[in-house]
Amino acid sequence: MVGSYWRQVIDSGLGVPTDRPLGDLTEELTRMLGSSDPAERDHTAYPMLATWIDRGVYDELLEGLGDGIATGLLTGLGEVGTDSVFRRSFSALLLGECVARDNRRALVRSTKVLDWGDRLVSWYLRERDDRGFVEEKGWAHAVAHGADAIGTLAESPHLAAPELTVLLDVLADRVLADGARLLVSGEPDRIAEATLRVLRRNVLPLSVVEPWVRRIAARATAYPSERQDPYLVTGNPEAFLRALHLQLALAPDPPQVRSDLLLVLVDALRQTNPGLRTRA
Repeated sequence: MVGSYWRQVIDSGLGVPTDRPLGDLTEELTRMLGSSDPAERDHTAYPMLATWIDRGVYDELLEGLGDGIATGLLTGLGEVGTDSVFRRSFSALLLGECVARDNRRALVRSTKVLDWGDRLVSWYLRERDDRGFVEEKGWAHAVAHGADAIGTLAESPHLAAPELTVLLDVLADRVLADGARLLVSGEPDRIAEATLRVLRRNVLPLSVVEPWVRRIAARATAYPSERQDPYLVTGNPEAFLRALHLQLALAPDPPQVRSDLLLVLVDALRQTNPGLRTRA
């Protein structure tokens, strides 16, 4: 339950209270990011901190704030099915807000943004709790939130072609993660959106992107033995390829490689859906 204090702050338009030090307010809200109560986490702590970041409240403190938030990525890392996922997942989303603020105002040193990126992708590759919606507790959504944050990171002017190539590989690794459940809560769409944000930088040529697509398509045709449901192996990469094709085709602001990449994706989808091939 959200206390009356924070309810008043919400009702007043999310302004920063003046009756308590900003550091104390921030510390309490950061703890609330890990709450199992969606009223505290989704509807109070996250929107309040994100709004204050966007309004410039932390502009002079942004490096320290981002470092503090990034520590939440390690809270209970490796656990599956516990409430610790909320702190990790919403820390990733909020770290993305810090990067987004720097993208607009150039407030943080390049080395610091790259450090945040390293910590973000390290967590994303190691995260094992891939639940989407948790009954009675709301969204965990670590895979989606991590993709959102990586997409924002991709828009940072501090990242060039080598770093963007790494981000593509990280997104592919997440799609191809061994032992992952089928991602049915919109995660393939969010990863596809993050991919487009990487590609919109227009610094990665098709010679980099095409083999990346082929790598994902190879898993989408890697059928296991007859004793295992093949969709548990091929489902996530196939859903991602479809999501990326759709978003790329409909994008109002497509990357420069769109035309060529659409052909690559269509070919990959034909290979992974042999029953849909057009007969000569």
